[in-house]
Amino acid sequence: MIQNIIFDFGGVFINLDMDAVNRGLNSYGLVAPGADLLSLSAQYEKGEVDSKTFLRRVQQSIPGSQEEGIRQIWNATIADFPFARLEFLIKLKESGRYRMFLLSNTNALHIEQVRDNMGKDNFDRFRGCFEAFYLSHEIGMRKPDPKIFSFVLDKNGLRPEETLFIDDTKEHIESASALGINTWHLDVQKESILELNKHLV
Repeated sequence: MIQNIIFDFGGVFINLDMDAVNRGLNSYGLVAPGADLLSLSAQYEKGEVDSKTFLRRVQQSIPGSQEEGIRQIWNATIADFPFARLEFLIKLKESGRYRMFLLSNTNALHIEQVRDNMGKDNFDRFRGCFEAFYLSHEIGMRKPDPKIFSFVLDKNGLRPEETLFIDDTKEHIESASALGINTWHLDVQKESILELNKHLV
């Protein structure tokens, strides 16, 4: 029986514009992020570089760019948070049926943009729904590394067979499943977190 739920954030709750960075880079004549930028992004998501360093290094790698322009391109990924999802989460929390956790690969700039997009009150209500709120840049690990799932399980005394992990990225799901955690690979094109109850039976 499921007693614990670990939720991803981007895609599951807040909508993402996954093409925003590519469109922004196109304006500088770049087709897509190169290997160096992807590596830097992963380091940033694990908190290995701070926001100022990240922006400066990206800006230095793109001729003609400015740090503020890079910030805008980077944060354009963060879109809206449908209010129905927040209402659903609040009601689930109020039911008292499950221990609830958030586990997200994210970075300081994006979480700041999330707060701006949602508004402080709604963001605080969202965060208050979770017993623990794990952001990759704060804990120095990122999905799909198995150790991040083990960390959440061990830190909170969770049994894998009693835990459901929800994410929209297949490799994250596969990593969690290998540890015996129940999973739901949420297809954001076809499904919504509002359909959670179908995965709790």
